[in-house]
Amino acid sequence: MSVLIVGSIALDDIKTPVAEHPNLLGGSASYSAVSASYFSPVNLVGIVGDDFPKEHIELLRGRGIDLEGLQIVPGKTFRWSGEYLLDMNTRETLSVALNVFENFSPDLPASYRATPIVLLANIAPDLQHHVLDQVEAPRFVIADTMDLWINIAKDSLIRLLGRVDMLILNDGEARQLTGETSLVKAGKAIQALGPKFVAVKKGEHGCLLFGGKGEFFSCPAFPLEELRDPTGAGDTFAGGLAGYLAKEDGPVTFEKLRQAVVYGSVLASYNVEAFSLERLKTVDAAQIDERYSTLHRISQFHAAK
Repeated sequence: MSVLIVGSIALDDIKTPVAEHPNLLGGSASYSAVSASYFSPVNLVGIVGDDFPKEHIELLRGRGIDLEGLQIVPGKTFRWSGEYLLDMNTRETLSVALNVFENFSPDLPASYRATPIVLLANIAPDLQHHVLDQVEAPRFVIADTMDLWINIAKDSLIRLLGRVDMLILNDGEARQLTGETSLVKAGKAIQALGPKFVAVKKGEHGCLLFGGKGEFFSCPAFPLEELRDPTGAGDTFAGGLAGYLAKEDGPVTFEKLRQAVVYGSVLASYNVEAFSLERLKTVDAAQIDERYSTLHRISQFHAAK
């Protein structure tokens, strides 16, 4: 089955303690779509200007991503510039230029509307609502969000939670949204707002998954010796998770989500090894399965008898 991904597509200027690179492919939809494409067909909805480099379009097309929903309009593509501090967890936004993204209306092609798995990547909640108004009986809907929307569009976000099956957000955002300092309490509080499942990302400390029947799973992050660019790690995680679910038949269960979380973590671990999507362009199925096996092994605990 296919996964529908709606989000931002951007050109990024990124500086980290190891290097600095301008004009990189970025945006929540770009990372999510490429990650998901390792497991299932992807229908992508986004907007770029007529300055968007053709090589980026070829990268997406080369991954088998359907681009009927990609709007190419006169003007400049959304641009973001940021710098990461030494710990790579703290970043400073240096500049943002929404450009054509400011007037983005995610209108779905007719062929996309019955896509069974929907990933509402990190865009404004009102736009996520607009997408859900167009889809037809999706099997499973996942939403991603960020601190900005909690600050300026919380009411819309809260309403969205009643329309989705799963919310993905990081630990700071979970605390910000709920006012809870305990991530366990925060996860349960978010579930009470609507979504049956919640994934709380903790960066280098892994991810917490909350299920609808009180289930709980803690997935560690893959131990990396080198981290070059953390941009898009969360979007890559969400895309890998959604793509894996689209690959699997039958209803979405907590056990399938456990596996999807591990695969999402694996793709995110590859993503941070290089700037932009450079590492995701070269990873293969054997490498993904190898890291999945390692993460699966270290996330299991077998008590001695």
